[in-house]
Amino acid sequence: MNRCITFSILCTIAALLFSCKSAKLSDAVERHERGEYYEAAQIYRRVYQKTSSKKTHLRGSVAFHMAECYREINNPNRALSGYANSIRYDYIDSTAVLRQAQMNHKLGRYADAVKQYNTYLEIDPSSVLARNGIAGCELAAEWRKTPTRYVVKKMDKWNSRDGEYSPMLFGEDFDQLYFTSSRKEATGDEKSAITGVRNNDFFVIKQDERKQWIKPEKIESGVNTEFDEGTSSFTADGSQMYYTYCPSDIGASYTAEIRVSARSGAQWATGKRVEVFKDTSFMAAHPAVGPDGYLYFVSDIQGGYGGKDIYRVPLDGIGILFPENLGPEINTPGDEMFPYMRADSVLYFSSNGHPGMGGLDIFKATQSRGRWRVENMKYPVNSAGDDFGITFRGTQESGYFSSNRNDGRGSDHIYSFELPGIYMYVEGWVLDRDEVEIPGGTVRIVGKDGTNERIFARGDGTYFMEVKPGMEYVMMGSAPEHLNQKQTLTVPNEQKSETFYVDFYLPSISKPVLIENIFYDFDKATLRPESKEALDELIAMLDDNPNVTIELMAHTDRKGSEEYNNNLSQRRAQSVVNYLIKAGIEPDRLSAKGYGKSTPSTVTKKVAELYDFLPEGQLLDVEFIDTLDPVQQARADQINRRTEFRVLSTNYRLM
Repeated sequence: MNRCITFSILCTIAALLFSCKSAKLSDAVERHERGEYYEAAQIYRRVYQKTSSKKTHLRGSVAFHMAECYREINNPNRALSGYANSIRYDYIDSTAVLRQAQMNHKLGRYADAVKQYNTYLEIDPSSVLARNGIAGCELAAEWRKTPTRYVVKKMDKWNSRDGEYSPMLFGEDFDQLYFTSSRKEATGDEKSAITGVRNNDFFVIKQDERKQWIKPEKIESGVNTEFDEGTSSFTADGSQMYYTYCPSDIGASYTAEIRVSARSGAQWATGKRVEVFKDTSFMAAHPAVGPDGYLYFVSDIQGGYGGKDIYRVPLDGIGILFPENLGPEINTPGDEMFPYMRADSVLYFSSNGHPGMGGLDIFKATQSRGRWRVENMKYPVNSAGDDFGITFRGTQESGYFSSNRNDGRGSDHIYSFELPGIYMYVEGWVLDRDEVEIPGGTVRIVGKDGTNERIFARGDGTYFMEVKPGMEYVMMGSAPEHLNQKQTLTVPNEQKSETFYVDFYLPSISKPVLIENIFYDFDKATLRPESKEALDELIAMLDDNPNVTIELMAHTDRKGSEEYNNNLSQRRAQSVVNYLIKAGIEPDRLSAKGYGKSTPSTVTKKVAELYDFLPEGQLLDVEFIDTLDPVQQARADQINRRTEFRVLSTNYRLM
């Protein structure tokens, strides 16, 4: 990861290394202590190759320090090899075991990492980093199986081969994106002794009049220099930019500092140092201007919780007040970096100390009553690599961040992220019982949240409405000259978009309505058990329309005497009435009438679609049925054997 943060390295075995009286080894140690990790790693590597395997202690020491340098320049594969060799040669610093676990963790080799974390816990049972590392490995596997709804895309149109990081949206309409890059257009051609690549400069991507992002361009102002610049943040009015600056004086250690640049028109002036610490030898980097009036930043100053910590200081108290450490809820013995304050009490930052997927993960921290609640952003925002430098498009759940995931050289690139909205709808039909459109159909929907809306069905009988997750609704379908029908809808509280279908088939007031699936024992009036569902629906209809009285009508086919069929149909109609009364329907709302074979059925559109030998509107009387073949006659007789109801009045108990 090509990021401008520099720290003094305490080489506990410096004396041993210098005792070898090797100029090259001495040079490696000197460069290491100055923070020139890339150059130091190259020298350590050559020294290691020339050192005899019999000099186990020296070889283990060189391997460890070489690995530390590779870790700093984000080459986990070479770092892992170095730590493995230091352990093989019995290097005395047990940190090598922890680092080995961390590199495997960063490479996504979770099983190996857990084993090594456990080995280190045998050495140091109190290690927070090892325990959080194990937790992170276990959680990472779960997070990959059940990713969040965030959609993450690599911005190939913007990215280069060399790397870019820390995007930051800017402008009233967020129509500019600043970022840091070491691409070939950056100032200077020499490679950094720290990172092994060109020093970083600021670049900007702007939107055209059609809101399309155009080609990135380098900022032509005094902000960019031959040295390293990165990680910008802007004041609310856009007049000032705070950023990280890394000078590189020959022979001196590299200490990052914060600078501020004032905007004049379209240009940024040369930055001036912001002395957040009175002692300017202390490192400060990754500034973030918060909406709460504070400047958040990162430092490794002594007295923190280990590694790099996040601090803050009031903008109007810089140089006067000593910065405040954000405390152990945010900071860990690992590194916490790249703060971004989205609101007064919402902080985003990256950490390799909290349980994560490997490397730096992005975390969201919310503050309530003075305490921080830290939450991992999980997969796919986070990965086994380094994920950091997030920026949001205002209040929207979308924006950009940087990551070196899936990059063999460890280079950082810009990714977009977006949390798609959850949209839930209910739709369906308002039709009559023959599935024919009803003019003037409506659906009334009432929710437990107070929703009370009336939706008009379209000309084809369809309706549509948005509903809320986790809500319960009561719905009533209505239409002129038709009975009402009530339905209920419970919308699950799920994090996914979904459409629910609720149809209304309304009984007519002006014509008989078939009650489908009413069955009797053969040649009897006894209702069979499979009739219960249809009868319960009839009870619900009567409950939905409490002012209606109906007549239950039973019909037989053409076979048998008229007296027999009249008697049988009367008893069957009465059986239905008895069932309804037993279920609680008032007896005076019901009457039973057996019509025998005197009222044959007329073929409806729905029946005609089911049986192509029956024309719509055809009366199924004896004369017509006699023209059919035996199989067709049996089907026609079955249609005639039916139970119906018709509405007698709609003013029950209203008079």
